[in-house]
Amino acid sequence: MSATARELIDRPAHELAGMLARRETSSEDLTRAHLDQIARVDGEVHAFLAILEGQALAQARAVDARRAAGEELGPLAGIPLALKDILCTKGIPTTCGSKILQSYRPPYDATVVEKLRGAGAIVVGKANMDEFAMGSSTENSAFGPTHNPWDLATVPGGSSGGSAAAVAAREAVLGIGTDTGGSIRQPAALCGVVGVKPTYGMVSRFGLIAFASSLDQVGPFARNVRDAALLLEAIAGHDPRDSTSIPRPAPDLVSGLEGGVVGMRLGVVKELMGEGFQPGVLARLREALDRFERLGAVVSEVSLPTFDTALSAYYLIAPAECSSNLARYDGVRYGYRTPDSRDIVDMNSRTRGEGFGPEVKRRIMLGSYALSAGYYDAYYGQAQKVRTLIARDFERTYEKVDLLISPTSPTTAFRLGEKAEDPLAMYMSDVCTIPTNLAGAAAMSLPCGVSPDDGLPVGLHIMARPLDEARMLQAAYAFEQDLGWQEVPPGARLRPGG
Repeated sequence: MSATARELIDRPAHELAGMLARRETSSEDLTRAHLDQIARVDGEVHAFLAILEGQALAQARAVDARRAAGEELGPLAGIPLALKDILCTKGIPTTCGSKILQSYRPPYDATVVEKLRGAGAIVVGKANMDEFAMGSSTENSAFGPTHNPWDLATVPGGSSGGSAAAVAAREAVLGIGTDTGGSIRQPAALCGVVGVKPTYGMVSRFGLIAFASSLDQVGPFARNVRDAALLLEAIAGHDPRDSTSIPRPAPDLVSGLEGGVVGMRLGVVKELMGEGFQPGVLARLREALDRFERLGAVVSEVSLPTFDTALSAYYLIAPAECSSNLARYDGVRYGYRTPDSRDIVDMNSRTRGEGFGPEVKRRIMLGSYALSAGYYDAYYGQAQKVRTLIARDFERTYEKVDLLISPTSPTTAFRLGEKAEDPLAMYMSDVCTIPTNLAGAAAMSLPCGVSPDDGLPVGLHIMARPLDEARMLQAAYAFEQDLGWQEVPPGARLRPGG
């Protein structure tokens, strides 16, 4: 790889936007550089399920032509991006990492995809994921696991592990993921990148294939906070096709990034610092808190007792919604159908048995049980009451502090297969992230260095009130600029010449 191409794949989006505007490179050259990087490393990383080379290069040439004609283009025009394979793309396979949708080609684009195309972003591929977004390791994909670019023997997190790994491995400048219980933030932490879960309803869910409709949210991956803010601005805003979309325009998130944290009140969540947290993760958290204090923030410990019940409530609510949403995959309307069946009942049963993987089946059964007659009030109904208490706990705490801080994940990246046979251990990976999904609020993860235990990235989790993304990103930017951490994972340099 030439020095110029190496420079292109290492540069952040906001710098590349300037280079493109000044004609120091072209969208086509930038896209080719990332496609070459995919060819170089993705055999080992497996971040992508589909590479859209022809389409990506055609889009890049179109952006170059518009720029050459003197058209004013936005900061994402010509920037390569990885799209999680859960968002509908017209005429392009959208599998959700599942055999049951292996041949599905949607007849329309998701709203987020429309906005990205309108902004001129170049989708270089559809990224791997846990099947139907159910998992914390991207090992549940029907098409094989993704590997963490920091250590190929470890997981990238999940369910948006493909998007996170692609951004970390320099296969794309930016990424799009979805977050139902931590599926953007946890892989961002494990892969050493920035990931944002926006307020529920800030980004349209139209064209997002549903897992749990009251929890799912689309958000950005980037290698720095400014790029994440740029991407979130581009995909946010009201969409009349989504009944849960907040009726307000996309927020201005970039202009206030440099406001600093002087006087900002940060609360450290007591319940997310105890047993089960890796010592190296807690060491980096304490260093991050010291850094915030040196920058002028006021740091104090806060207690949110309902956080101890969040995991249990989530694993009743999310599977219940999953069992309802996935009932449509019956072998009749679209998707996989078993080749041999005696009658329609047998066809439906065998189609679902052959098409869904073990984790999806586990959650469908759990959700169906929680919604069944005689158990609804005892399980699903009680879980919804706990959800309300968690939201109230957040509201009470935000009367005292501006933002909440915790680790993003209790551990750094674990080894492939290590937790595959222990669902509870896997579910505990999301203990820090789930409460925000239940409350519908904003949160993000950004790197705070590597763990002294194993040299793998540690994520700092910042939580904010609903629609307070601007302040959250402002604090993250101040921290990031002071830390100055820019390490490149070994998986981005796999072969000679890389």
